[in-house]
Amino acid sequence: MKYLVAFSRIIVGLLFVISGFVKLNDPLGFAYKLQEYFSTAVLNIPFLEPYALGIAIIVVVFEVVLGIFLLMGYKPKFTVWSLLLMIVFFTFLTFYSAYYDKVKDCGCFGDAMPLTPWQSFTKDIILLFFILILFIGVRHIKPIFSKLGTTVVALLSFLASLSFAYYVLMHLPAIDFRAYKIGDNIQQNMQLGPDAKRAIIDYVWTYTLNGEEKVLTDRGQGPAEYDEIISVDTKEIQAADLPKIQDFSIETEDEDLTAHFLEIDKLVMIVTYNLNSSEKEGMEKLKAFSDEAIKNGYTVIGMTTSNEATKQQIKSTYNLDFDFYLCDEKVLKTIVRSNPGVVILNNGTVMQKKHWNDIEDLKL
Repeated sequence: MKYLVAFSRIIVGLLFVISGFVKLNDPLGFAYKLQEYFSTAVLNIPFLEPYALGIAIIVVVFEVVLGIFLLMGYKPKFTVWSLLLMIVFFTFLTFYSAYYDKVKDCGCFGDAMPLTPWQSFTKDIILLFFILILFIGVRHIKPIFSKLGTTVVALLSFLASLSFAYYVLMHLPAIDFRAYKIGDNIQQNMQLGPDAKRAIIDYVWTYTLNGEEKVLTDRGQGPAEYDEIISVDTKEIQAADLPKIQDFSIETEDEDLTAHFLEIDKLVMIVTYNLNSSEKEGMEKLKAFSDEAIKNGYTVIGMTTSNEATKQQIKSTYNLDFDFYLCDEKVLKTIVRSNPGVVILNNGTVMQKKHWNDIEDLKL
């Protein structure tokens, strides 16, 4: 039991630290995922949606700190009980999402390692097994430092986690795992590679031939002879690969201008998924920056989901000399974790990306 507990301690501690750090690197992304869980279509607790960011920060900081506590052996009973309660909650959440097919990506490892709900549920079951071992053998969890040293490291880990969360919220994720990171080409990420897998689907045909009911399973050809087709059911054997970027577009009410803008060699995209909730200080910074960019030969456009009246009002309020175009809200939130944020493209390749706090750092 002593060695089993030691092994479980390392596995659980490292997984909680890694999983928590990935989400701590992008707390806004995890908050968006929580909003999806809280929505009426999933758990039907929409009153929690406005508090998603605060809940996200608390959960991920606690997740990282618990992993560190376990590895250090700090307050073993509190740590193991907390781990057990957290994994039971996560297991319920991932099972609910998987069974009812509510959320396609659980968000456990953020954009670094997308998992389906069933994959995440399996991961949680395995973690639950190891945590139960820790629960049974908690007496074997001993601190690796002195009492004072353990307390100091525990406090520092908590403060470091909070500080890191604050830093990435005020700037951008320290590590960008998304398909719009610096160096990525949007057009390429919108296409599938030559080795992409195609969907494999079985067709189950129920039909009659000479008055006798028969069943045939094939890949879509159907029975060569039949009197009557009773029913056709399908079963996906292998899912098709999807491009990294699926819903990106730059549109007006009447026209899709995506290809046009992605071929421009000096393009500035001002991304603000919702103009009504955009940061006022950030919007005020856009006037001087956008004027300077236009002066330097850049094409400047805005990207939003807001309606035409709101776009015109914002342009007038901040005296902006560029037009806003439409794009999907989820896509805009994915492109840059800032409202507003700035992305500079060269023929569709992301050259620079900044939070509005760091607009001054952009090089034109």
